[in-house]
Amino acid sequence: MRILLVEDDKEQIEPLITALSQVGHLVDGVSDGEIARWLMGDKDYDLLILDWMLPKVSGLDLCKLHRLSGKGAPVLMLTARDTTFDKVTGLDAGADDYLVKPVDVIELLARVRALGRRSPLWIGDVLTLGDLSLDLTTMTAHRGHAKVTLTSREFQLLEYFLRHPRQVLTRDQLEVNLWEWGSQPESNAVTTQVRRLRQRLEPLGIAPWIETVYGVGYRLRIPE
Repeated sequence: MRILLVEDDKEQIEPLITALSQVGHLVDGVSDGEIARWLMGDKDYDLLILDWMLPKVSGLDLCKLHRLSGKGAPVLMLTARDTTFDKVTGLDAGADDYLVKPVDVIELLARVRALGRRSPLWIGDVLTLGDLSLDLTTMTAHRGHAKVTLTSREFQLLEYFLRHPRQVLTRDQLEVNLWEWGSQPESNAVTTQVRRLRQRLEPLGIAPWIETVYGVGYRLRIPE
């Protein structure tokens, strides 16, 4: 999933980004409510994780704006406010769930898994193309009796291919959708990641399924 994480405490945000990234999520982490508001209008996220207390624009206001925009991605609120009134206020603003700080990472990941199933982009825990399947919960690809475990970036790339099967995906499109906001991938980053993914998938015999469309990009399809 692509997740927007908004948290102004640097000691909190870095461990959360690391934990979410390690299980395969692509995380845009920001500490400013105004930047978050711009990103919400510019990108489509599967899940928003919003700290209640933020400079300039609060997480509660961001949640309200998100709902007014008509987007359906679920919202998880993070806050030190733990009274019943505060919880009701957050839920009435459009939040789907509520987690009190300090955040327990294991509980956060469990909440994220549950909320991911509410995303309008969710189509199941397993993506398939022909006899290839990708388990989104374990980051493993399966074909017949063979399986391989992927790194986070390999997993994100294969997941994106499987969500757009048989489509020609440009290098720019892959770069925009597979690198975190604010990062500066090298000019050959996409080519390098595709090569690594092909190598990782060799035990499954499907490396040739990732075709190079010269001058454009790449496509995942079963060869005729």
